[in-house]
Formats: sequence, C-alpha cells, structure tokens
Amino acid sequence: MIDTLVSGESALWVLFSTGFLSATLLPGGSEANLIATLKLGDNPIGLVILVATLGNTLGGMTNYWLGRLLPDKTSDEKQGHRALLWLKKYGYWSLFFSWLPIIGDPLCLAAGWLRMHHWLSFLIIMIGKALRYTLLALVVVGFL
Repeated sequence: MIDTLVSGESALWVLFSTGFLSATLLPGGSEANLIATLKLGDNPIGLVILVATLGNTLGGMTNYWLGRLLPDKTSDEKQGHRALLWLKKYGYWSLFFSWLPIIGDPLCLAAGWLRMHHWLSFLIIMIGKALRYTLLALVVVGFL
C-alpha cells in the first residue's frame, strides 16, 4: 500500500513538473507524462487532470509574468509576431488556445507584455488547458 502511494505521489510530482516546464518557453512533454501517469492507475483520473492542469497553467502564468517584465511597447506597430496579432485581434479568448504547440507559450508572454488583466488571463488559460487534459485523459482511459 505504501509503495503504491509513493509511486502515485511521485508520478503526480513528475506530471506537475513536466506540465509546468512544458508551458514555459522550455521544451517539455506533459501529454506523454499524463498518459504514463494514467496508465500507472495509482491515482484517480480527476486528480491526474487537476495536477496536470495546475502545473501547466502555472507555467503559462510564468510566461505571462515574464511578459510583464518586458518594457511596455504596445504602441509599437512594427511588431508582427503571430501571438501578438492574435491577442490584439481576438483579445482574451486567444488565451484559450495557450495549450497549442509553438504559439501557446508566446500567447501567454504577449498577454503579459500587453498588460492584460492577470486574473482573467489565468482563468481563460486554465480553462483551455483543463479541457485539453480532460479530453486526452478520456481518450486514454477509453471514455471517448
């Protein structure tokens, strides 16, 4: 029983860490870790989704806060980065797609740079990431 608990807790810590790191500008593979943690079967599916979502959301918010550290250049029209253009065009709802590869991390960074409200940004980032992990988990366990 204790061995199962320790391996289950360890898997959750690894999942949280990879979720966090993969949401920063560093490369990572939180989806593979989510699948591995689910396959272990040591933790309830809801807890696995919650831990992955929390780690990944906090990683995204780390990018957001890094963006806040950048000088405010929102009036500089020479900037043509895709994430910045998405945020200017679609606003907060762009952050729903912060889980996407390649563009997701810069979306969070750009949200901070544009000085978007942090709690609203947090909420929308978290919802998008939670939906992604929930759908992936349901596929892995055979519900979809």
